[in-house]
Amino acid sequence: MQTTRYSAGAMILHWTIAILVIVNWRLAAGAEHLEGAAKGALMGPHKAIGMSILLLTLARIAWRLTHKTPPLSAKLAGWEVMLAKAVHGIFYLLLLGLPLGGWLASSMFGAGIDFFGLFTIPALPVGANKDLGGTLFDAHKVGGTVMLYLIVLHVLGALKHTVVDKDGNIFRMLPFGTPKA
Repeated sequence: MQTTRYSAGAMILHWTIAILVIVNWRLAAGAEHLEGAAKGALMGPHKAIGMSILLLTLARIAWRLTHKTPPLSAKLAGWEVMLAKAVHGIFYLLLLGLPLGGWLASSMFGAGIDFFGLFTIPALPVGANKDLGGTLFDAHKVGGTVMLYLIVLHVLGALKHTVVDKDGNIFRMLPFGTPKA
């Protein structure tokens, strides 16, 4: 039987990752102009949440590979299908690449990642290279900005489908409402 709604597991992973990405963005933005211990107080949780996002994204990919996704609406224009697939693909790349890049950059400074005081994720076995680590942190920041733009695009698309098209597509990823795919 074909469903028009994502599974509960997919919804939970989607919304948990979305919330963590937004929290992580706010932590990084709050730390931007701080120094020393004040900056570390925000960046420590930022790094731990980043690693959580990495693990949840791997779980989401595994879930997606083992659970059928609802088909896209046949009423979507070709450009909408291409844009949706491109945005989702870039989301996955960033959800994997940003935490891995941050971990690699931290490792180049010889630092592991404190995981909420529970344990330390060790630095990757790379040599110390603060210049390259700094460059990776700069790239990480650019990737984070790209993520924010994609989130805005994603939300605008959801609003378009809800308010303009009235096609119920937003309800594919919500446990209520009526998807009309």
